[in-house]
Amino acid sequence: MRSSRAVAVVFLLAAIFDAMQVVAQSERPAMAPQNNTVVVGADGKFETAPDTAMLQFNIAAQENTSEAAYASASKAAERMRQALRAQGLDPKSAELAQYSLQPMYDYKSPKRRLVGFRATTSVSLKIKDFSKVGPLLTALSGIEETENQSINYTLENIDAAKSKAVEDAYQRARGLATTLAKSSGRTLGELSYASVDTFERMPVPMPMVAMKTMRAESAPSAPTEEFSPEKVTVTAHVNAIFVLR
Repeated sequence: MRSSRAVAVVFLLAAIFDAMQVVAQSERPAMAPQNNTVVVGADGKFETAPDTAMLQFNIAAQENTSEAAYASASKAAERMRQALRAQGLDPKSAELAQYSLQPMYDYKSPKRRLVGFRATTSVSLKIKDFSKVGPLLTALSGIEETENQSINYTLENIDAAKSKAVEDAYQRARGLATTLAKSSGRTLGELSYASVDTFERMPVPMPMVAMKTMRAESAPSAPTEEFSPEKVTVTAHVNAIFVLR
């Protein structure tokens, strides 16, 4: 059931991305034509392998008292640090946020009986060496207090990728304008005006729904082992006005 929900979330995110692209295209500004000019528009694209794996998960512990819940969460955090050190990763590179300590109640009871306390914190970690992702996930699977794990491959220097996508779109637009100018017996002049839209598509984060039931000593190889992460795709649209000579 959880796997079906995870797949549904992945397809929903992909559908949202497609809808956003349609909206972006409909909002492109209209360009007023001028004498002795040519108006063109073109799309460009740049694809590259991701350079960063973003691992996110929660550490959650529930005990009878707030002190015991805090202590259990602290022990789980220390085991996480040991797992990072074992993979040559600095524990300081893990960012902890949104720490909470909440009372837990039995809502089936008419008096809403207190049954314990739950300590939770979210953890995010950037990993550059992808070969360490699998062993780290396996190590974290042995920590019972970890939950809601997900891994997302991304591109840290996205601005450089956007620039290459824009360059590709501009070259396509200029090529179209050059062809039109030659066909009409004119010469293409300088660029008079341009507008640019960019959009990046990152690989959809995959929830590790089965990780909590796995154990390091018996965990099989991951289904994605020896496969490359999905490429990051950046698209750009350029509208341009060139002078005709």
